[in-house]
Amino acid sequence: QVELVESGGGLVQAGGSLRLSCVASGDTFSMFNIGWSRQTSGEEEQFVAAISWNGDDTYYEDSVKGRFTISRDNAKNTVYLQMNNLKPEDTAVYRCGAALLSRSYDNEMDYYDWGQGTQVSVSS
Repeated sequence: QVELVESGGGLVQAGGSLRLSCVASGDTFSMFNIGWSRQTSGEEEQFVAAISWNGDDTYYEDSVKGRFTISRDNAKNTVYLQMNNLKPEDTAVYRCGAALLSRSYDNEMDYYDWGQGTQVSVSS
């Protein structure tokens, strides 16, 4: 089991950038694939990015490809989500979750232990 805490959200203008962090504690961090999901009020949760346990493989949802970059530093128990060229439709609560390395890194159904989330708001 791993506990995840997100940070780095905030309010930015369209076209701006934010970097989210997901810091883990508990079991060995390198045993887990890490994914980011987002949810706006009244809408379904959307799985937007993921990275394999060793960082070799990444997944991006189509709407964020070319704008978001996921990376990890296992020595710091941290996964980052660099978000550039933000759009108002990116406004949401962003949460990170963990999946055991034996599972598919790009299958959101394998993720659990989600954090509480960090709010990202993009103004037009």
